[in-house]
Amino acid sequence: MATDYDAPRKTDEELSADSIEELKARRVDKSASAVDVDETDLAENLELPGADLSNEEFSVRVVPKQADEFTCSRCFLVHHRSQLAKMVKNQPVCTECLA
Repeated sequence: MATDYDAPRKTDEELSADSIEELKARRVDKSASAVDVDETDLAENLELPGADLSNEEFSVRVVPKQADEFTCSRCFLVHHRSQLAKMVKNQPVCTECLA
């Protein structure tokens, strides 16, 4: 349930003035409105894989390749030297690509 923190708070007198019947009636009204959810409204807010993210900005710190790292010639990922399986035609290949 969403809470509006900017809304004025009720005093103790106003809280005690709400009868149990009123509170039960409000509760029934809220639960009835929750049942009438339109599926098309939900589908419009759904993010699909491969969605256009061209207007999105990401803040990621990019670290340059370190001296003890290499770029695999098959998967083009940067790995630590401990992941170097072998050199194929003078090009480094990682252990994951050879598996």
